[in-house]
Amino acid sequence: MNKPVLVVMAAGMGSRYGGLKQMDPMDQAGHVILDFSVYDAMLAGFEKVIFIIKKENEEVFKECVGDRIAKRMKVEYAYQELTALPDGFEAPEGRVKPFGTGHAVLCCKDKVDGPFAVINADDFYGRHAFEVIYDYLSQPKTGDTYQYVMVGYIMENTLTENGHVARGVCQIDEEGHLVEIHERTRIEKRGDVTAYTEDDGATWVTIPEGSTASMNMWGFEQNLMEELEKRFPAFLEENLKENPLKCEFFLPSAVQQLMEEKKAVVTVLKSEDRWYGVTYKEDKETVMKAIADFKANGVYPDQLWEA
Repeated sequence: MNKPVLVVMAAGMGSRYGGLKQMDPMDQAGHVILDFSVYDAMLAGFEKVIFIIKKENEEVFKECVGDRIAKRMKVEYAYQELTALPDGFEAPEGRVKPFGTGHAVLCCKDKVDGPFAVINADDFYGRHAFEVIYDYLSQPKTGDTYQYVMVGYIMENTLTENGHVARGVCQIDEEGHLVEIHERTRIEKRGDVTAYTEDDGATWVTIPEGSTASMNMWGFEQNLMEELEKRFPAFLEENLKENPLKCEFFLPSAVQQLMEEKKAVVTVLKSEDRWYGVTYKEDKETVMKAIADFKANGVYPDQLWEA
C-alpha cells in the first residue's frame, strides 16, 4: 500500500478578501497559512504534497511557498485550468471562475497513486486533524464499499467576528458516518447563537450548538479519481446550459452522490481544534496572534522549513 499523499487546492482566488490571500504572510518569518498546514501534515507522516494551482500563478507560488517546502517534502504541481475539460467540452466564452473543487481534485488524477487527503490552501486546520486523517488513510481498507473520511469541526470553532461564512453543515449517524452535508452560504453569529439565512437576512435558522462543520478536509482512496472522471462530463452536460459562467463541480456533491448510491461510506473524525482563516482582511490580526501564541508555546519553530 502506497503512503498517503497530501493534495492542496490552491487555484482559487479569495474574492471576498481581495487578491491571492494564500500568499499573505502571517508571521515575521514570511510564512503563510499554508506553510503551517503542510508542516503539520509532514509531522503527521505525509512525505509528498501536490499543489493544485493556476499555471499563471506558478512562479509566485513557488517563490512564496513551494520552493521552501520542497526542502523537506516531495513537492509536485497540478494545474486547474479552464481548458482542462473532457473531450467534447469547451469553456464558455467569458468564463473566469474555475470549475470547482471536484474539478480541482480531478486535475491531479495522474499524480495520485494511492490514498490521499485533500485540504484548502487558506485554512488553518490544526495538527490533530492531520494526525487522525493520516492514521485513517494508512490503514488497509477491505470490502466493496469505498471507505472515505472527513475531518469535522465544531461549528462555533469555525466562525469569524468579521462577517458571514459559508460552511457545510453535517448530518452524522450514530455510527459516526456522514449522512448528508447541507451547504449554507451565509452563516454568522447572532448574539449567543449561530444561524444561517437563505433569503438575504429576512429570516434566520438557528444551527444547534456543537453542530459539525465541514472545512473541506477529506481523505480518499484512489478510486475517487475514476468516479470524478465519470461524473464530471454529466455535470457539464447539465449545468453549462443553465449557468455557463459560474456553475461548479463541488467535491462534497460528488461524495454525496456516492453515499446515496451506497458506493461510499464516509467516517467523520472530530477535531476539537479551532479553525483559523482569513475570510476577511480583518481576520488577519486574529490569525497572526494565534500563530504567535503557538510559537511562544513551542508548537512551531520560528523557521518551519530549515532542516
